[in-house]
Amino acid sequence: MRYRLCSFCLLLIQMSLPLAAEPGPVNLKQLRQQALAFEHGRGIKQDYRQAHALYCQAALAGDAESAYNLGFMYFYGRGNARNLPMAMYWFKTAAAKGDIYGKRMLVRFKDAGVTEGDPDCHPEPVQVAIPEVNIELSPDQKVVETWVNQIAPTFDIDPKLVMAVIQAESAFNTAALSSKNAQGLMQLIPETAERFGVKDAWNPVENIKGGVAYLHWLLHHFSGRVEWALAAYNAGEGAVDRYQGIPPYQETQNYVKRILARYPKTVHPIPNKRPAAAMGLQSLSAF
Repeated sequence: MRYRLCSFCLLLIQMSLPLAAEPGPVNLKQLRQQALAFEHGRGIKQDYRQAHALYCQAALAGDAESAYNLGFMYFYGRGNARNLPMAMYWFKTAAAKGDIYGKRMLVRFKDAGVTEGDPDCHPEPVQVAIPEVNIELSPDQKVVETWVNQIAPTFDIDPKLVMAVIQAESAFNTAALSSKNAQGLMQLIPETAERFGVKDAWNPVENIKGGVAYLHWLLHHFSGRVEWALAAYNAGEGAVDRYQGIPPYQETQNYVKRILARYPKTVHPIPNKRPAAAMGLQSLSAF
């Protein structure tokens, strides 16, 4: 599931103005965030119908992310029966507006077919007015940083290293999906997710726990060598073991350089071995 989490979603809902006959101009990003709140029940009763309507208005107004989110609602049958051709229609719409993840879904499910449109999405006045909010830092990044600062220390991992990895892997996009089916903030492939006990890789908190658990294992395995651990995160520990260092893959070499530009330390204290219970952290929740 595509999650666009923000630290002030609840604030937006609380600040929403009463219904008006002639609402003012709507900020598409904030409209999408309100749709997310309805879709996931964040601080408000979950309502797929409202989520669909708000995503629809934002998508018709040109918001690629809202189009992509509509695709995922149909893809997972949220509010309606699962409908792959309809999901592909919205992924195609998002891709046409430059959304790279929409393009990837079209390639990955190219045989699913595409409908001609969504009969439940009509151009009509938006029924909520949402105030402008000025921010200096992506709200997604703020809340991710909060989680990382709580999760990473439980695995003896420097939070700054985790943030650098997330930046390189997904640019803080909670719904990032690679052509190799790597998912979420830390781009966990299903095998890695299963290996470290992640039940839902699309849940950003679980995703971070799994990614940090893997970094913990890699830094322990490679005696704190950051470059080797990063190379293994990208290319697999087998490749690093085989070459006894960063493999001669251009992608992996660029990946390591990109992270080291943000996190210049090449040696990390070898993390203590922690029990699997570190994956718990029941006090944290994505929702």
